[in-house]
Amino acid sequence: MSEIIQSRKNPRVLRLSALREDRKAREAAGRFVIEGMRELERAFACKVEIEELYFCPELFRNEAAAAILATARGNAAVEVVELSRGAMEKASYREHPEGLIAVAKTRSHQLSTLNSPLSTLNSPLYLVVEGVEKPGNLGALLRTADSAGCDALIACGLSGDIYNPNTVRASQGTLFSMPFALADKETVAAWLRERGITVFATSPAARERYFDCDFTGPSAILMGTESTGLSDFWLQSDFVRPVGIPQKGLADSLNVSMAAAICLFEALRQREK
Repeated sequence: MSEIIQSRKNPRVLRLSALREDRKAREAAGRFVIEGMRELERAFACKVEIEELYFCPELFRNEAAAAILATARGNAAVEVVELSRGAMEKASYREHPEGLIAVAKTRSHQLSTLNSPLSTLNSPLYLVVEGVEKPGNLGALLRTADSAGCDALIACGLSGDIYNPNTVRASQGTLFSMPFALADKETVAAWLRERGITVFATSPAARERYFDCDFTGPSAILMGTESTGLSDFWLQSDFVRPVGIPQKGLADSLNVSMAAAICLFEALRQREK
């Protein structure tokens, strides 16, 4: 039986901390950390390439943790390592660790990866976001897109980090199941036009309301940042339809994931008639 890692300064523990805290470390290693029962269960279910699982039975709260540990031990590709409570608390990004942290390989998110599985869809629905900054918002957008039955989330001008622990947590593991692509806005625009996708761009200045739109055909709902909205590249494009969400109070914007949910679930309502 392998020795339990006790020290908070052990190289493995320091590596886990670096992958948790530092985007450059994640990008250089091509690895990221997964923490949380739901996130780990979904990572294993979605065949994420998990290489290492660190555990501390002293911190287990329920049988779910033991079940995840058993799954990892049954997978020859996963190295299983025990940590002391102090070492686990050092490695964890949660205030109250649940005793499990995995290290997994990052995946390719090129736009071309969406071509094969989605090219046969008769009426796809995409969520396209520009310039999302906060990892929590990006994770919430993934979760919203998954819940509304989107075929993919496409991000351009992304300054946030898809593998930030807060993104993984806010997505509740849908990062592992939702098709997701990254590309520049010009490439995304060309990709949408080539496929005959109607692009609905949310804008406070739009005269057309989202509930008056027909989302039953091949559609993409386009969202910008909460602070500046969409760039002129989109709003001045001749193939984009600006649409608005009515707002009656003092607030002049909604949280981006909330705005996405309003439009996506209208599309879902129309498609389920």
